[in-house]
Amino acid sequence: MSQPFELPDFYLPYPARLNPHLDVARVHSRQWARDMGMLEGSGVWEEADLDAHDYPLMCAYTHPDCDGAELSLITDWYVWVFFFDDHFLEVFKRTGDLAGGKEYLARLARFMPMGADLTVPEPANPVEAGLADLWPRTVPGMSLDWRARFAESTRNLLDESLWELANINRGRVANPVEYIEMRRKVGGAPWSAGLVEHAVRAEVPARIAATRPMRVLRDAFSDAVHLRNDLFSYQREVGDEGELSNGVLVLEKFLGCGTQEAANAVNDLLTSRLQQFEHTAVAELGPLFVEHAIDPLSAAAVLTYVKGLQDWQSGGHEWHMRSSRYMNQRARATRPLGMSSLVDLLGAKRLRNFSHEPYRRVGPSLIPELHVPYALRLSPHLDAARRNLVAWCAAMGMLESPSGAAAVWDEARLIDMDLPLCAAGLHPDATPEELDLASYWLGWGTYGDDYFPVVFGRTRNLAAAKATVARFGAFMPLDCSPTPPPASALERGLADVWARTAAPMPLADRRRLRRAVEVMCEGWLWELGNEIARHIPDPVDYLEMRRLTFGSDLTMNLCRLRHSKGIPAEFYACGPVVALENAMMDAGLLINDVFSYQKEIEFEGEVHNCVLVVQNFFDCDYPAAVEIVRDLQAARVAQFEHIVAHELPIVCDDFGLDAAARADVAAYVGELHDWLAGILNWHRGCFRYDEPTLLRQHRRPPWRLGGPSGLGTSAALIGRADAPAASAGPTGTGDGAWAGRTSPSCATTAAGTP
Repeated sequence: MSQPFELPDFYLPYPARLNPHLDVARVHSRQWARDMGMLEGSGVWEEADLDAHDYPLMCAYTHPDCDGAELSLITDWYVWVFFFDDHFLEVFKRTGDLAGGKEYLARLARFMPMGADLTVPEPANPVEAGLADLWPRTVPGMSLDWRARFAESTRNLLDESLWELANINRGRVANPVEYIEMRRKVGGAPWSAGLVEHAVRAEVPARIAATRPMRVLRDAFSDAVHLRNDLFSYQREVGDEGELSNGVLVLEKFLGCGTQEAANAVNDLLTSRLQQFEHTAVAELGPLFVEHAIDPLSAAAVLTYVKGLQDWQSGGHEWHMRSSRYMNQRARATRPLGMSSLVDLLGAKRLRNFSHEPYRRVGPSLIPELHVPYALRLSPHLDAARRNLVAWCAAMGMLESPSGAAAVWDEARLIDMDLPLCAAGLHPDATPEELDLASYWLGWGTYGDDYFPVVFGRTRNLAAAKATVARFGAFMPLDCSPTPPPASALERGLADVWARTAAPMPLADRRRLRRAVEVMCEGWLWELGNEIARHIPDPVDYLEMRRLTFGSDLTMNLCRLRHSKGIPAEFYACGPVVALENAMMDAGLLINDVFSYQKEIEFEGEVHNCVLVVQNFFDCDYPAAVEIVRDLQAARVAQFEHIVAHELPIVCDDFGLDAAARADVAAYVGELHDWLAGILNWHRGCFRYDEPTLLRQHRRPPWRLGGPSGLGTSAALIGRADAPAASAGPTGTGDGAWAGRTSPSCATTAAGTP
């Protein structure tokens, strides 16, 4: 059978090294697999299969520095996980037995006890026998934090096989964002990262394990491992096994391109994730160690762990090149080394991420038809909320100039934005007081989003921005105690809106709301750091961080508060509900990126826009990037609908929700419909993104030095005529500022009239 595509040139920054204890691991793992019942008689493997796959060789390449006993233990884990994958395929995937698969996976959690008592049930199959043997050989000597993280990644690895099985049963291919997120769980690379900690005897300190840099290192490592595997395993998985969970197939379907083009795009994403890993290790670990007062020994342990992840990448590639399990027959074939190949091999594409020209002319934003299949409902209290928001922002000091900086907003700009129009769509059933509160939150968040680039971006003062964010916690006291005197409009506004919101809340809801604000502000710092470095983000990192900076979690948390009584908190933390919310978040932020393209790229010199990220990644023009973003927005809405129809009822059954709680779930889904419809309506109806408003708000006459005037004196002008101003625009007050206004008509369309 011919290969479906030629393997691309891979970015390989680190050489692979081979552990000298390979032969010891080979002898041990063969006997261990037989003792566990995985070979003859299992119906899955014969000894020849195990020898051909050569998992000891993989582990010897991916863990080159550990001793023989550790290499044997690590190899046993990989023999177990690959046997599980093939066993689950034969018993449940091929038969489509979803119910049997759930029961099978539920039992495996019992073989990973967390306490001192490591007693487990009697194993009923080779997978259970292997886990019963491995767990007590592995967890002693590791911290409880490591055990919890490793157990969670193991459960994810096992449980998300049901997601693959459900998609196979429905003939469904995931969208790219969904695929990357779910593949991290089912693909097992986060699990591999946990074993790296064990193999190199270097645990990540618990207090930084959940921070953004450590999460990005783990996720970028995982994505690269999985995308590499997808390229090598496409022929076996898609051609032989009928799998639908493969990145090449996902991009084939999403982009509507040939297999070779999809494979090349997967390789580009693989390279991007490797370079994201490197960028994070170099740029973010040092500040992280300082921020959390990590001692030198612990810092050295983290760097040892990072090196272990790099070794895994290099070794994993070398094993894929050698194993009979994968398509690699012509991988080492000599091809002419052209300029494109040289660019790929040297990783020079990363330079494009730092070469964006700010403030370039892009013209009116192209607005295609966006997929929002939900009816708009608006609060009848909109007009009053408009008046009240202007008064509130003025009282908080948001319409004044911050100390030492130009004004971020004036009243005219606030009226142009019409944030109550957004709140009225997000919360159509709100009382007047609730609509005011929602408008105040939108006002505070939008002001902060505008404030950070104006106040800190132009001075490149990331340290001051971090100090500002660090103070916010004092203005969100969980016990609603008095706050310190505010030193800025941001602090004054946060203290006020927090007091209005948190007082009637249960403590658990206050914690969730406070965390939502904190992660949004952490996102502002991430954006500011990229702006200072002029760094266009990696596509995956962009989408995952953009959910934070867009304030999605904050506004969705406000939706949840109405429907929390009959729904356990664990419901919102389960995989399908997280995927449901992420899909809706992405659908909303992609709408924003389409509308805000001209504002951000031409007038603000921004790099945080999905259309720009797609242009940069695919090296395509603006209209082509808009089409890709439009398709992704529609795909995320379709995924939301799929989860509501097929996965949410199962989750409700699993949690044993009664009729009242299910009604609350349905109401929450309905509020997410309102959320997306309200966002689209606001973008269409506000005066924040249309070209006439942008020209009016941002452009000022150029400054001229004193001296001669006339022919030849244009060099005396300071700045460019099209350079952005901090704030400008007409003034107006009260209801009259909205009188006679119509929706902006500046945006041209890629597919009809907006």
